[in-house]
Amino acid sequence: MKHLEYLKQRARKKSPDIKIFALGGLGAVGMNMYVVEVNDEIMIIDAGILFADGEALGVDYIIPNFQYLIENEEKIIGLFITHGHEDHIGGIPFLLKKVKIPAVYASGLALGLIENKISEHKGLNVNFIPYENDSEYNFKNFKVSFFRTNHSIPDSFGIAIKTELGYIIHTGDFKFDFTPVGKKADYYKMAKYGEEGVLCLLADSTNAGIEHFSASEKKIGQSINNIVSQLKGRVIIATFASNVFRVQQIIEASARAKRKVVVFGRSMEKNIDVATKLKYINVPKGTIISQREVDNFPQDKLTILCTGSQGEPLAALSRIANGTHKQIKLMPGDTVVFSSSPIPGNEQFINRTINKLYKAGANIIKNSPLTDTHTTGHASQEELKLMLSLTKPQYFIPIHGEYSMLKKHAEIAVQTGMKKENCFVLDNGDVVKFTKKGPTVTRQAIDTSEVYIDSSLSDVASNILKERKYLADEGLISIIFTIDKNRQMLAPTTMVSRGFIYLKQSEDLANEIKNKATDIFTEVLAGYKILNLPQIKQKVTYKLSQYIYEKTERKPIIVPLIFII
Repeated sequence: MKHLEYLKQRARKKSPDIKIFALGGLGAVGMNMYVVEVNDEIMIIDAGILFADGEALGVDYIIPNFQYLIENEEKIIGLFITHGHEDHIGGIPFLLKKVKIPAVYASGLALGLIENKISEHKGLNVNFIPYENDSEYNFKNFKVSFFRTNHSIPDSFGIAIKTELGYIIHTGDFKFDFTPVGKKADYYKMAKYGEEGVLCLLADSTNAGIEHFSASEKKIGQSINNIVSQLKGRVIIATFASNVFRVQQIIEASARAKRKVVVFGRSMEKNIDVATKLKYINVPKGTIISQREVDNFPQDKLTILCTGSQGEPLAALSRIANGTHKQIKLMPGDTVVFSSSPIPGNEQFINRTINKLYKAGANIIKNSPLTDTHTTGHASQEELKLMLSLTKPQYFIPIHGEYSMLKKHAEIAVQTGMKKENCFVLDNGDVVKFTKKGPTVTRQAIDTSEVYIDSSLSDVASNILKERKYLADEGLISIIFTIDKNRQMLAPTTMVSRGFIYLKQSEDLANEIKNKATDIFTEVLAGYKILNLPQIKQKVTYKLSQYIYEKTERKPIIVPLIFII
């Protein structure tokens, strides 16, 4: 009887309803944010930003759309952070302003960086729960555990969600580095999850197009040590501010060469400060000097550590290259070392900076087969195969990458023996739903329209972006009419042009437009017994726009101004 009752309870028990989708991170390198929803519980993995390119005018960052989380706030059990890079933690303050998150789970350096970030936003109260490699958290519908990975920042973790149908594994950003600078990855746990049964693997795809095995960070440290010790004159090294392992090795190499290190760049200074306090960076006493002390030491005893490895216009290296930096002026004998690789889309900005540095007389050292100044933090093809082989998932979702990277990663999974139909290449907002009957995919099930953030950390509406783009492409003209109460013109029509034509070089066209505007205004004005300024402006704009398009095949924004004196 007891056994029969047990079977009845099992039959009545609700079948697990598991949904997996991305609010950001698919189709781009950045803005990572993934959601795992099991029945009535939601866990969020990462909340990153994407740095805007030149097309989003006046925009600094792009973040995911949080509307789904706002509407399902009562289901959220926590935000889980894989590591401390901006494309995984940069969106946290914006998320917390709009959505109530019961707890933020983070480890080590990531926790320190998030706390520092939160301190810059007033009024945010956060329940932080630190986790370690052996931490486990039990919820109603699943259990969460963690496994250490290697990446270009300390305390990088993968996340394992144990459900009734098997584990859902999220790798975070990872590589396989068998001689790491920091702690070793937990390969045992990865294999253990695979033996217990992985329902679905979500894995980093950034380097899915790279064939060779990623070089070890320790090898890069040896190369930097050789460069710094052998060079004469000042050494200026640009790297990612978040690459704490690299920063540590640069400081150690400089100390061995009896060089003083001076740091430029707000994000670099902030990250070094946080990492030093948490003992992730150990600085030999007297090695780092203040910016004010630069002139007190010989040139060949200085290492300048700075931001700007991606050619960012306002970063320290770009200002040095432009000659606009307040303290550092390039001189013959300076050597600039790029200890980084280009983020896709940044090549033109980096090349522009390099050309300016060459023009100023600096020597340049970039990563190459002869000079190892950088290694990636992301797994290449053979490493991706190893992760797939260790975890042995039933289903696979490539994440974190442009579409071509996701597609290539899915092909790699098939090469390891997975069925093609079990690999889902998704867009943001596509939902994969797992039940005991198997998976189903619903395309564009969730709104994932991007949210734009400007330098004031405020949202920028998409219609404003369209207007900015239109202004940039077509320009603006303002036509000024001055009349008296009897509707007589008191002054010639004047025109102001911004981004349309340069008036001094296009006097003939400008005069034609002004004369036509006067004729149109006079004709429209005569049609009204009672002045209706909004309607008059509307008609003048419409007719003048047609005339200008016939003349120039452009449609500038037209702003008519009517002054009645």
